[in-house]
Amino acid sequence: MPFQTQITSQPAPGLPGDFASLNPTASFPAGEGALVAATGGCLIGAFGWVQGDGRSVANAPVSSASTSAPPDGFVHRDLTAQIINLPDEGSLLIPEGYPVTLLTAGDFWAVTITAATPGQAVFASITNGSIATAAAGATLSGAVQTRFYVTSTCAAGELVKISSWSHAV
Repeated sequence: MPFQTQITSQPAPGLPGDFASLNPTASFPAGEGALVAATGGCLIGAFGWVQGDGRSVANAPVSSASTSAPPDGFVHRDLTAQIINLPDEGSLLIPEGYPVTLLTAGDFWAVTITAATPGQAVFASITNGSIATAAAGATLSGAVQTRFYVTSTCAAGELVKISSWSHAV
């Protein structure tokens, strides 16, 4: 077990991929046990695309021809990630072939690579599904706009609430 490296006065509000509210959620319509992590695994707390086989989920689109397509959903934290390397403290990687829960609507915690303010649109990287924020309709190189919006303020690299329900500031 690793040594404790910090002490905080308040617990963390959530982890990437967690629900951020009790609002309704919706799953990608694939059937029970139908979606699994693609080759190389699938990261929790990022966006995912269902691949050409209709079963595997990766954090990138099927091919370069589909890079303008928005992601099929957000990869939820269902405790399916595994710590593969013994010295690692934690992991958000779902191994290849393990079940993936892909959610199309709801409120979630995520980490953004940009600073965020409420009302901004959420963009998904087409290379790894990571999250960036900008004004709705903006163009971000290597990213596509999702149906999600920012509902909390944060600095780059911090937790942010994203929502498919709330688009207002």
